[in-house]
Amino acid sequence: MGDENHPRGRALWERAGQVIPGGVNSATRLIGRPYAFVRAEGAHVWDADGNRYVDYHAAFGAILLGHRDPGIDAAAAAGTAQIDLMGLGVTEQEVLLAETLREVMPSAEMTVSCMSGSEATAQAARLARGVTGRRYLVKVQGGFHGSYDPYARNVISPAERAYKLDPLSAGILPDSLAATLVAEYNDLASVETFFHAFPDQIAAVILEPIPHNVGALLPQPGYLEGLRAITEREGALLVFDEVITGFRHALGGYQQIAGVTPDLTTFGKAMANGYPIAGLGGRRALMESFSSAGGPVLLAGTYNGHPVGTAAALATIDRLRHSDHYARVRRLGDRMRAGLAEAVAELEIPAQVVGEGSVFVVYFVPAGTPVRGYRDLLRNDDDAYREFHRRMTDKGFLMLPMALKRNHISGAHTEDDVDRTVEAARAVLAGMRADGFFKDKE
Repeated sequence: MGDENHPRGRALWERAGQVIPGGVNSATRLIGRPYAFVRAEGAHVWDADGNRYVDYHAAFGAILLGHRDPGIDAAAAAGTAQIDLMGLGVTEQEVLLAETLREVMPSAEMTVSCMSGSEATAQAARLARGVTGRRYLVKVQGGFHGSYDPYARNVISPAERAYKLDPLSAGILPDSLAATLVAEYNDLASVETFFHAFPDQIAAVILEPIPHNVGALLPQPGYLEGLRAITEREGALLVFDEVITGFRHALGGYQQIAGVTPDLTTFGKAMANGYPIAGLGGRRALMESFSSAGGPVLLAGTYNGHPVGTAAALATIDRLRHSDHYARVRRLGDRMRAGLAEAVAELEIPAQVVGEGSVFVVYFVPAGTPVRGYRDLLRNDDDAYREFHRRMTDKGFLMLPMALKRNHISGAHTEDDVDRTVEAARAVLAGMRADGFFKDKE
């Protein structure tokens, strides 16, 4: 399925390029075909040329239950039935959401609401520094915590820049980048090194408990517990960025699965099934340092607590509480991972299939090679990874054709969707082998 099958979409994208930089409103949306979309429903999306796709991109994981879920859409619409954006005081819906989050998320004694994960992680950085009076933040290579300056470095870094200064953007003050230190995932010693080098100067360690921005690295036994012990010993905060893992893997976030409670948690994306909302939760003593409670750390945002996102979040969480969603999507995820692993083994592809719950990833790293941290991912065949996703998308299974990106199963996917995806993947991998993609890797 080449560009000849996408004339309307390409024309719309070219038109967009005249009024939107690059024709898209976020750089990671610039993937080539399909260029533009006109419809979404359940597990499927349709492009501007009428081509239908089984959607595993799921708006970077924000779609949890399926596109245009009738119950969530109705709740979102009802969110402004009696009141819209006030910008003053508080509404009962905001209170209900905060009370609900306190009930389901282990770390969320108090929460604040905002509109994006980037805002939530920026608030976490400011709060951590404000309450500790310390300068440095520690993140892991490969972790992405939004577009704001404190974290905008060292995500999918090439080998020559990994663990060194690798900014995501021009225009960031060097001092801001220098105040964020880069450790290795699943390597407690790399974190300890910074605490020894900068005693009493590290405000927080922040990480995705599963770094889904580079696929699905999984925490080794004792790793998250070790970070909890180090930060408590050193007087630093432990921050879990659960913008992706929160609500996708468990109602209480991955922290519920791991049994490790951080000091602060950021969340967003899946909590409202695609409606814009995010937030920050944590211990009361920390959260009351915000200026809204008389503390020294600024909290501001006109759209914080917006009624549409708030109503959608309440409806989504209610659905999750009263359904078998997590058991069902985990079964589908296991089925997908097993099917893909079987295809990889049968075709003798130098790859391995990983994931958690509803997330699946094919790393083009030979089977048997440990994949525990970003250093291991430097062995990934990024060209094969992108080509696999491109060919799958061209066959009607929408996957982001960028290196080290994950795929998501939603509540609207079926066993038939999974089985057809596995068969398509088998054909794609066989075609890639025939085209010589793996000859120099064997």
